[in-house]
Amino acid sequence: MGWQRQPHGPSVQQAVETALAEITGEQAVVHAAGRTDTGVHASGMVAHAELQSELAPFRLMEGVNARLKLAGQPVAVLAAENAGPDFHARFSCTGRAYEYRLLCRRAPLTWNSGLVWRRPNRFDIDAMNEAARHLLGQHDFTTFRHVHCQAQSPVKTLDRLWVEEDGEAVTVHAAARSFLHHQVRSMVGSLVLVGEGRWRPSDVAEALAARNRAALRLNAPPDGLWFVRAEYRQPSE
Repeated sequence: MGWQRQPHGPSVQQAVETALAEITGEQAVVHAAGRTDTGVHASGMVAHAELQSELAPFRLMEGVNARLKLAGQPVAVLAAENAGPDFHARFSCTGRAYEYRLLCRRAPLTWNSGLVWRRPNRFDIDAMNEAARHLLGQHDFTTFRHVHCQAQSPVKTLDRLWVEEDGEAVTVHAAARSFLHHQVRSMVGSLVLVGEGRWRPSDVAEALAARNRAALRLNAPPDGLWFVRAEYRQPSE
């Protein structure tokens, strides 16, 4: 059910908190750099918990991973270390990066089902990158915001957005300090319309200027969205 603990289904947060409790006996809350939706993936999420345990970080990581594996959870801790008293995985984060992965082919998905979005035809990558440039910088992203988004303002600054192709695989890269709910998926949907020739690059600019969710014609599914990196300033910066 995504990152955040849910009363009606399993989540990454719940899995890690349960494993920590079994190892340390503490009911710690695990805070993450971002909150992924149901069906979205993460390969580089950063999270923290305040613990009284004196276990070394490596031993704690090994214990948590053992508990996660025993419980059959598709979650793993890749690294662990002690953090300073002022560190917060979410509020100290200065940048977040996502990848949206597509596969352009007519054959159905097999081993990568649920991990990419399949489209039947090849894209015009140059047109998609031209459209992406219209979204760079600071804008009101109301058009690309979920109607239930809880952010106080629709204004965000998009630092990077570009599309690359490697055979049948197409990846949309997006980076910003923070994103609105469904912003990346909404932007990808619009870029796909351009890549398939159903929109012109200028149509993306017009949708952005409309500041109206009704101007969005396609919202990409969660399958291809990956949280890949959280960025933090070094103490000296």
